[in-house]
Amino acid sequence: MKAEIHPKLNHVAFVDVSSGRKYLTRSTMRSGKTETIDGVDYQLVICDITADSHPAYTGEKRFVDTAGRVEKFNSKFRRRR
Repeated sequence: MKAEIHPKLNHVAFVDVSSGRKYLTRSTMRSGKTETIDGVDYQLVICDITADSHPAYTGEKRFVDTAGRVEKFNSKFRRRR
């Protein structure tokens, strides 16, 4: 392997905003925020959605109001006679 061509591998903590859960791993990502966990400095990467909060993984169903959207569409593009 050639030296100095690979990015540096850092300790990274991915933080889920909605649940507050932290995923500790190693990655080439960098962040301006750091936190010391168990004596190791981790780069904090804030995530809006992770496997901990995404509906596809949690099984939670969210209701989307499509009736209002359909009515709005029909009123906008209704043919006038």
